[in-house]
Amino acid sequence: MKKYFHAYISGIVQGVGFRYFAYKWAKRLGISGYVRNLRDGRVEVEAEGEEEALKELIKKLEEGPLGAIVERVDVNWGEYGNRFVDFEIR
Repeated sequence: MKKYFHAYISGIVQGVGFRYFAYKWAKRLGISGYVRNLRDGRVEVEAEGEEEALKELIKKLEEGPLGAIVERVDVNWGEYGNRFVDFEIR
């Protein structure tokens, strides 16, 4: 079943390759959406795909790349809406 989520990742998540890490996993899992840095130091992810793949991506976001310290991942689930064509770094 396809789903959607919007997440904010807090901690030491900028300047450590977090966006590329999220991009790599999203592409590997067949997920569409985007990842971007926010001015307040968090990283934002919007993603759509199969529910199990999205859950796996969230696990990866909770781990983060080497050098990141993920303190918190806030996830809001929603209905699939075919919002994205591919996954991109913004």
